[in-house]
Amino acid sequence: MTAPLQAMEAMLTQGKDNAMLRCGLGMGYLKEKNLEKAIEHFAFALLYDQNYSAAWKGYAKALTENNQLEMAIDTYQKGIAIAEKNGDLQAVKEMKVFLKRLLKSNN
Repeated sequence: MTAPLQAMEAMLTQGKDNAMLRCGLGMGYLKEKNLEKAIEHFAFALLYDQNYSAAWKGYAKALTENNQLEMAIDTYQKGIAIAEKNGDLQAVKEMKVFLKRLLKSNN
């Protein structure tokens, strides 16, 4: 476990739980290829804030890498809708590209 992940886990243990921390943990674990932990933290991030575009994108990516393709497709679609509603155009663009690739590879 990297030092930044250890620091974030310590914050979580201290009760400083929030969407941004959970998304950061999800990103860190995704980078380390600990997909189950990444998925868990992204799911918690979205429980705290369903409008968090980065959490939707990370969650879908972790699901894809964990071969949970149907759930990843659904997550990208929901994330795109949320990001569009919030005017987060960069997130929309990125998630549409990832979804398109996933749909193409899933056929």
